[in-house]
Amino acid sequence: MNGNLGATTLRRRRRAADPMKTYDALPRPLRLWLAEAALPWSPHSCKRIWDKARRKGLCPDDALSLLAAAETKTLAQESRHNR
Repeated sequence: MNGNLGATTLRRRRRAADPMKTYDALPRPLRLWLAEAALPWSPHSCKRIWDKARRKGLCPDDALSLLAAAETKTLAQESRHNR
């Protein structure tokens, strides 16, 4: 059973932390982006990218742009893989 992953080649991992608690602790703009994401992102991986962007001094909108770029890159890789 694929659950909400659909037909993706992304690896599945078991998580040590509760993903819903991690999700609830995310900043609001990041939660909203994650809710609309095309891929099944983990809250932990989104937070890692978010924190790195914020440490570089990027505003929340720019941090979300980095996440969107990462998602676009992954979708392109998936597209090439599924041909």
